[in-house]
Amino acid sequence: MDKELFSEQVQVERKQFTFELRENPRGRFLRATEDVGGRRDTIIIPVVGLASVRDVLNRVIEASHEAGAFVANES
Repeated sequence: MDKELFSEQVQVERKQFTFELRENPRGRFLRATEDVGGRRDTIIIPVVGLASVRDVLNRVIEASHEAGAFVANES
């Protein structure tokens, strides 16, 4: 049985993201779940990989800022 150590939710547009730090006999991990209209997708990241994932997300944020404002393609 997993033990929940931390949980937080973030609403982004019509998507609900839930981030849970959990622990079981095999170790600690982050469970990140996306819920869109009742459809759920989940990824599990072992805690030893969280810093690497954070670093990638920081680079994505930086690249997005450098790319400037997003303009939707009106096709």
